[in-house]
Amino acid sequence: REPARNVLGTELSCCCADVHGSGIGTGFYRDGYCSTGPDDAGRHTVCIEATEKFLAVSAAVGNPLHQPIPQFMFPGVRPGDRWCLCASRYAQLIELERESAVRGEDGEPVTGFVPRIHIRATHERSLEHMDLEALLSRAVDEEEARAELSRLEEMRAALRRTVSPSES
Repeated sequence: REPARNVLGTELSCCCADVHGSGIGTGFYRDGYCSTGPDDAGRHTVCIEATEKFLAVSAAVGNPLHQPIPQFMFPGVRPGDRWCLCASRYAQLIELERESAVRGEDGEPVTGFVPRIHIRATHERSLEHMDLEALLSRAVDEEEARAELSRLEEMRAALRRTVSPSES
């Protein structure tokens, strides 16, 4: 089996192998990686860094991640935890914020609830739900990720220059 790839096309990094000292890793396979496979219908592929605001909004839309569910080896997510979130849920949060659809008790739009992500630990299958720019703009490691993309593009361009049109 090939190694899992992140949204940059490089090897997938670990998101969190020991969620707040529980001994349980994040991800569908609970191995710390946001890997996916045929049994992962939810595509737990986006490595987020949870915040209080995110957890509150997530619970309000029916996904109470803060509540532990031991029978599913789920320790509950706390602010500051890294967690593999379903790509469709992450895309939903982006859309809710873009549309100002979440309102506080005062009726005003709530913003800033879409959690930041760790791009090198976010699986390439996340791109089936949102574009790379949506992920990059929310990455804690955005600057490094953009530099890596530039480096990879330079390498691809150099490779293309070495292959003559007559050989293709």
